[in-house]
Formats: sequence, structure tokens, C-alpha cells
Amino acid sequence: MPYVSQTQHVDRVRGAIEGRLPAPAGSPRLVSSWQRSFEEYRLDPSSVIGPRVLTSNELREVRSKEEAFLRASGQCLARLHEMIRVADYCVMLTDAHGVTIDYRIDRDRRNDFKRAGLFIGSCWSEREEGTCGVANVLTDLAPITVHKTDHFRAAFTTLTCSAAPIFAPNGEMIGVLDASAVQSPDNRDSQRLVLQLVRQSAVLIEDGYFLNQTAQHWVLFGHASRNFVEAQPEVLIALDEGGNVVAANRKAHECVPGLKEPRHIDEVVDVSAEHLHDAARSDAIVGLRVRATGMMLYARIRAPLRRSARHSSSSSSSSNSSNSSGNGGNLTAASTAREAQADSNLGSLARFLHSADRRIAQNAQVALRVAGKRLPLLVLGETGVGKEVFARAVHDASERRTRPFVAVNCSAIPEALIESELFGYAPGAFTGARSRGATGKIAQAHTGTLFLDEIGDMPLNLQTRLLRVLAEGEVIPLGGDAPQQVDIDVICATHRDLAQMVMEGLFREDLYYRLTGATLSMPPLRERADIRDVIDAVFDEEARTAGHVLTLDAQLAAHLCTYAWPGNIRQLRNVLRYACAMCESTRVEMRHVPPDIAALLAPDGDGRRAQEASGCDEHDERTRIIEALTRHQWRPNAAAVALGISRATLYRRIARLKISGPHRV
Repeated sequence: MPYVSQTQHVDRVRGAIEGRLPAPAGSPRLVSSWQRSFEEYRLDPSSVIGPRVLTSNELREVRSKEEAFLRASGQCLARLHEMIRVADYCVMLTDAHGVTIDYRIDRDRRNDFKRAGLFIGSCWSEREEGTCGVANVLTDLAPITVHKTDHFRAAFTTLTCSAAPIFAPNGEMIGVLDASAVQSPDNRDSQRLVLQLVRQSAVLIEDGYFLNQTAQHWVLFGHASRNFVEAQPEVLIALDEGGNVVAANRKAHECVPGLKEPRHIDEVVDVSAEHLHDAARSDAIVGLRVRATGMMLYARIRAPLRRSARHSSSSSSSSNSSNSSGNGGNLTAASTAREAQADSNLGSLARFLHSADRRIAQNAQVALRVAGKRLPLLVLGETGVGKEVFARAVHDASERRTRPFVAVNCSAIPEALIESELFGYAPGAFTGARSRGATGKIAQAHTGTLFLDEIGDMPLNLQTRLLRVLAEGEVIPLGGDAPQQVDIDVICATHRDLAQMVMEGLFREDLYYRLTGATLSMPPLRERADIRDVIDAVFDEEARTAGHVLTLDAQLAAHLCTYAWPGNIRQLRNVLRYACAMCESTRVEMRHVPPDIAALLAPDGDGRRAQEASGCDEHDERTRIIEALTRHQWRPNAAAVALGISRATLYRRIARLKISGPHRV
């Protein structure tokens, strides 16, 4: 419900605009925003409709344009949320147009925030939503708290929002950081600390983004005190090879006059560029005097980073930002910058590295290490487990991320066409061929990654030709005689047992060993320890497509976690897409899922049907669980990890199988 009645809110807004009533919080900024919202944008202050939400495709397109920004901000979002989550705040990151492109939220409060419109894909421009935290920052380029009835629309008068701008090295605003609560004290002074934390975090994101964008330059890390140069550098100045200043962060502009104009570093401080280069090589802290003010600045110099230096990212990528501890005092620009740089090349592989399922995380770690090492990767797993999604994530984390990723489903192309699809063909190679010939998928993947899905279905005669491509690095089009050199990374996937197929003569042994440079097995959805996280993520994507706010019923989510999912993530997505389409309210419940699935999700049949669908014998399952518990001294956490399931799933199976622990004295 709104904080005040719609009528009261409308009267107050109009009274303030007309000058009859005092301004909200005595702020001219808020009154100006109310006036624009009412007179220029013709918004209705009595409206209780939530914000516009992008479809999943629209959001994916927006996020793809902000990839570097998202990478630089992830750690700060997680840590800010860790500091304020106890007060029931969510943290949102928007782009320069007010679209929420990332957020952090406690799972058990997800539905409350969604009902308030606070979730990924929501749009918060002033033109659409009127006065709110994000909109005012976008308009005024300055931090602000918009507290409850400060909002223009009645839909948001229970919210409190503290927001701050984030600027790129060139001074342009690239986004807004916002911390919002659905319920908070009425006194707006209660938000002062939150606003301060948001402002500090926004600066840290700026610095992380700054270092990401200036990786090819020399960077000066400075502080007025020698003791804080490494622990908490404030001043960041990027230089080109000639010593010219190419960018500076916000603090540098405050401390060092004249940086907005073209400057050589010799004009800024009393040390030459050559001396700074020497300091970088010796990793020494140097004392500098700012020429314009005489202020002493102590600095360490970072030499340009090579984009191929991915080893730094693998060393720190195993820590999940969403599980970070709340050490707010350690939110320094140095640590944030190091984390941002370490994660800068991970792309979508980061979410696999941060998975709560140890097998998924280990697969991602192995893939990260072998990516770019000219080592073929074979991904095994049941149909629908996400093998192609994983392969694309590996490509995005490699040095070839800007080059083509070409996917070929070997089982979906008719056998008569697969040769021309893969290898291409020369002009006039066969009847009906294009007059200019055609480039095959292998050649299209040149300098990039070729993903061969369902490689086990490739005909034997084509396996021979593929072996030549891998061995010689060249491809000959169908009907052609001149080989074309190709430089590709190869990732293959299959649900078949290739080793068994080799024994049966259905798959070439030499090709099998050529493809298995590294072999990874993706677990089925029913066995994943992070199944609830997967369900939530897929539901969020499908709910956004519905065009209005939807929440997932907790009881339904629990039942979904126990289902066997023979079709894995692909089946899960179809079920949730159907449920979102059938839901006429705001909560997706059991009655909205397909009838055949709903029958299998009945509470009295969960365990049995999940077990039967997965092909497990109850006696064998019971023995396996007891062995794991015994091996780990009946510690459920360790046993669940060993079994590759969540602790909650282990408890359910213990209860269903009537397993009793040993008597203790």
C-alpha cells in the first residue's frame, strides 16, 4: 500500500508545484523534478502501476553493451549489499538511461522487492517514472536520497532510494548506483549513512572501470600519504607511452588542477615520464610534487597490462562475489581495482566459476586454464544441460572473445548437407550450388571458436575430414582443390558415450583422442547443488518477458527443486515460460504449470517420481547416502558435497529413505 493515500499524495504534489505547500524535504531539486514530471512529462502522481520492465531479449541487448561496466562493478555491488542487507536493502546498478542492468538482493526478500518494481530490467527514467532516486541522479548528475513521499508517483511512496552517479574516465556518466528499501524509518535522516556508503561505492566502481578502460596505459596510483598508496590509493592518472595524460579519476581532478586540459605529466608533477617508467619497473613508491599547488603526492606506477594476462583472473575468480563477507572498511580502491582487473576477461564464465555446485565451478576453472592453449575441449552431458551455453562462456573468457563463435549441431543437419555446411563448397560443386560457392562453418570460425554440438552424430566419412582440419589446420571446400588455412579453437559436445562408440567402431579412435584434450562432464539439473539458483535465474528471465511483475511461489519452487527434470534446463525453461504465460495474477503457482508436470510435482510423489525418473534404485541410493555420511562422520554438509547435492536435498532423501544416524553416547 502507498505510504499515504493517493488523494493526499496528489494534493501534496500539486500544492508544492503551485507554491501553496512546502517543498518535499525543503529540496529545490525535488520540486523541480515534481514540476517536470507533472507539466513536461504529463505523469499521473496517483498512479500505482510499477515501472516498465524490458523483455529478456531487450535486456540482453542492453547488458551486452555494458559488459565492461558490469565486470568492473560486480564486486562493489556485492560488498555494498553485504553491508546494508541486514536493513533489508537491495542494490541496483543502472545504465545511463536508467535501465537496471544488475542488482543484489536477498533471495527471501526477492518477491517483496519485485512487487515494488525493484529488479533487473526495470526502467527508472524521469520521463517514465517521475521523481525517484535514479531519475534525479540522471537529471542532475549528483547524489540524492528520495525518501518515501518524495517520490512523484504514489506507487513508490513506501520506498526509500539513495543513489549516486558513476562516471567514465572521459567524464561522461555511464550509470547510477542505487540502494533501495521497501520499508524504512520515516525520518529521512536515517538514510544519511546509506547515502554515504552508496557514494563511496560509486567512486570505487568508477575507479575499477577506470583501470579496466586504461589497461593499455601507464597508470599512476597516488595518495597524499605514503602509508596509503598501496592500501587505499585515491588519485588515478593514466598516461600514454609519451607521458601525456589521457585520463584521470574524480579524486585526481579534485587534487590536481588543470587535468581537464591536455597535459604532459612533466607539466603536472616535478618528475619526468622516464623516471616514472623506471619506478614502474622497480615497483617503488615515489614522491611527487604537484606543480600547481606544491602538494606532495606519493605514487606507485603500473606498467601497461597485456590483455592476454588471464592468469590473474583465474587466481581470484573462485571467490563468489555474492558470498563476500561484509568487511566494509576494506572497500578500498586498490582491492576493488585488483578484483575488477582480475575479473575483466571472465565474461559470462564468471557465473559458472561462482556456482554453488562444485562440479560446475571446477569445470569452469579447468576451462579457464585451457582456453587459448590450442587444446580441444569435449563437454559431456545429457541433452538440455547447457553445453552450448557453457561453450560460449569459455569462448567469451578466451583471447578470441572478439572473434567468431560458430556453432554447428551435427545431429540437426541432414547427412547429405552436413559436408557442405561444415567445409563449404566451390562454385559449381554440385547441382543447385551457388554460382560463387559458399564458405563452410569451419572457415567462418577462422581466428575464433568452432563449437560442434552432438559430435557423436557426425558421419564416419566426415570424421576423417575433420581429423585433417585439426591435424593440418586447413580445410578443402567440397569440389575444390586448394586448401584454406584455418586457425580455430575447437569445443565439442555430446550426450553419447564416445569411448563406447570407439569400441563399437562407430567413432574414429584417432579423432576421439584428438578431441579429448580436456574432457568436462556437466551434471544433470536434478543433481546440481545449485538447482534453486538455476530455477530462480531462469524464472527471472522468463518473468521479464511476461511484461509485468511476477513472483515465484515458494512452495512451487520447492517442488521444482525435487523434480527429476529429464529434459534438464531446457525443459525447466519451457515449463516456467508456460507458467508465466498462464499466470493472470502476480504470483506463479502450481496451478499455472503444465498439467502433466503438475501431476508429477504432487507433494506425496516428489521423492518417488524424482527417483524413478532418474533411474536410481532406492536400495542403491540409500546405500550410497549412508556410505557418504559414514565416510564424513555423519556431517551433512560434507556428505552433501561428496554426493554432489544440496544439504536440503540430502535431508529430504534421508527422511524419505528413513535413514537414522548412529546412536551417540
